[in-house]
Amino acid sequence: MTERFSPIDRLVARVLQTPWLTRLPIPLYRAGFGWIFGERLVMIEHLGRMSHEPRYVVVEVVEREPNAVRVASGLGERAQWYRNLRANGVAYLSIGRARRVPASVRMLDADESRRVLERYARRHPRAWRHLSAAMDYAAGGEARMPLVEFGPPE
Repeated sequence: MTERFSPIDRLVARVLQTPWLTRLPIPLYRAGFGWIFGERLVMIEHLGRMSHEPRYVVVEVVEREPNAVRVASGLGERAQWYRNLRANGVAYLSIGRARRVPASVRMLDADESRRVLERYARRHPRAWRHLSAAMDYAAGGEARMPLVEFGPPE
């Protein structure tokens, strides 16, 4: 199975599964310096399912429209932030110069997720090739990447 994955794909998978590396941008966002990442990344503040304590994650924006920001859970439905959002639907976004903006949460179904990811793949073919391969490698097969859409508070 590993022969279809390049060393870059395996490295990206390892990085994305290394919590301290993926958490590096969080202090910058919390200190008000999230703007240095532009609008390609977003910090999501969510609440723990059990603790109800604030939790933070920074992920790539897959698609953005005037009233919607869509992100993928590269680690699938097992990602803690995804599970927390599904459980309680509480989110605040920090993106670009905007900080801690309340947002509604909508989990996209499999068909909607596939269509959004196809559009992402057309816009960013090289990034998609490595990201999807890394996620497949990490999943030990074909990864399912559910998407979350954030919109204006309801």
